[in-house]
Amino acid sequence: MSLRTVPTTPFPGQKPGTSGLRKQVKVFQQPHYLENFVQSIFDVLEGSAGQTLVIGGDGRYYNREAIQIILKMAAANGIGQVLLGQGGILSTPAVSCLIRKYGAYGGIILSASHNPGGPEGDFGIKYNIGNGGPAPETVTEAIYARTQTLDRYCILDAPDIDLDRLGEQRLGSLAVRVIDPVADYLGLMQRLFDFDQIRDYLASGIRIVFDAMHAVTGPYARAILQGSLGAPQSSVLNGVPLPDFGGGHPDPNLVYARELVELLFGEDGPDFGAASDGDGDRNMILGRKFYVTPSDSLAVLAANAQQVPGYREGLAGIARSMPTSQAADRVAVQLGIPCYETPTGWKFFGNLLDAGKVTLCGEESFGTGSNHLREKDGLWAVLFWLNILAVRRQTVQQIVEEHWRTYGRNVYSRHDYEGLDTTVAQELMENLRRSLPGLVGQSYGSQTVAYADDFSYTDPVDGSTSSHQGIRIGFENGSRIVYRLSGTGTQGATLRVYLEQFEPDPAKQGLDPQIALAGQIQLADHLAQIRARTGRQQADVIT
Repeated sequence: MSLRTVPTTPFPGQKPGTSGLRKQVKVFQQPHYLENFVQSIFDVLEGSAGQTLVIGGDGRYYNREAIQIILKMAAANGIGQVLLGQGGILSTPAVSCLIRKYGAYGGIILSASHNPGGPEGDFGIKYNIGNGGPAPETVTEAIYARTQTLDRYCILDAPDIDLDRLGEQRLGSLAVRVIDPVADYLGLMQRLFDFDQIRDYLASGIRIVFDAMHAVTGPYARAILQGSLGAPQSSVLNGVPLPDFGGGHPDPNLVYARELVELLFGEDGPDFGAASDGDGDRNMILGRKFYVTPSDSLAVLAANAQQVPGYREGLAGIARSMPTSQAADRVAVQLGIPCYETPTGWKFFGNLLDAGKVTLCGEESFGTGSNHLREKDGLWAVLFWLNILAVRRQTVQQIVEEHWRTYGRNVYSRHDYEGLDTTVAQELMENLRRSLPGLVGQSYGSQTVAYADDFSYTDPVDGSTSSHQGIRIGFENGSRIVYRLSGTGTQGATLRVYLEQFEPDPAKQGLDPQIALAGQIQLADHLAQIRARTGRQQADVIT
């Protein structure tokens, strides 16, 4: 073994987004590309010598090769110990769990989340800090700045380690502990939820199906749902992680989780269905012939939290991303607790959680979580729902419809226009931004614009500000239209349009959202000139 310093030159565009650096696999496979970014991480981590890092990924293509490189670079940069998931596998929530449980300095997660995998797919890498959450902008900006000036990286010339053998191995002075990727996470879930009650509920004849989408949650679902809770083998679909996710798109929504949706909406379907994404931090919840929007899911969990052991002492507050519906706000008012509106990106919840200001948080993009971690957590949400169902002994549909009757329904939908020309998408947003001052006070049918702005957030804990976080057009009746360009894709631009309308009348709460929101959908196109500017006649994905 010998330490080698390799001369290099910067690559353009290594700027981490809200969830790290994501590019196509072939970009990461370029000589020095991954190494440059990893060295930039190590260069900005002050005081990391001798410290412990957690490393793992979602098992996508290039995961194992990248881990071997990162381990050798960690050894060359003075890291003392690495906790590594067996086979290079760790869900994003499990990484957060391990960082917090063992007091690690931080963690490196290899994932492009819900993006497709395989040789022609995407790859990603992000750094999580010592609280278990994504690195804040101060850290990611420092990493990016370093990528622009980097002239060398350090790596240990050494044989690869055995990623599949449990126990300790060494790379020079670095101790690499290969650990069971599920055990610590399972222990945390057992402390939060009543496993005995859920097990009895499932044994009563309730049928559940969880679609792991050939992604990272397969081993977790088999160990927890089947192993600890006694669900049958048929309860987990696509449970083996594959480098290309079986050719699927590991995004748990009504379009990409088609196999699960057809089961739940078919004749004599299961009672409960759920899916998670590539790295295990997102979730979709379904009842028999019934879809629960992520916004409603957050609100229902908040309203029923005290029925679950880990949350019986009550909630300190709720946080939601700005595009998420205001359903959780209505629960917060009834509970007498604050509800915070943040930009999209889980890192914005970290300060609120660390300061004890909130207990539950969620995003409309199929992510919910709590103060148990500093990441959103797909299986946690599934277990939360199962615990509520085990207590209430009602169907998913009955629970949600009763919630609407109590709080009113925030009818909600998201329309995604994917793969747009980046310049066209940016011009659309800039034109809409210029029109905002003239919209306030304008009436469109029965709706009058109450405010129109480009959302800016000031963190109530550290006072930091984040601007240009999405265009909001709000109406006097509480309805909203929100426009954002997504930062999670690797090709072109994705325009997300969020539509929301409050419906207090129980007689109208059962309408299909696309019918109830038909006027909002037309108005959203009119205000932003979506069809005229993009040539798209309809959204690619509607959820």
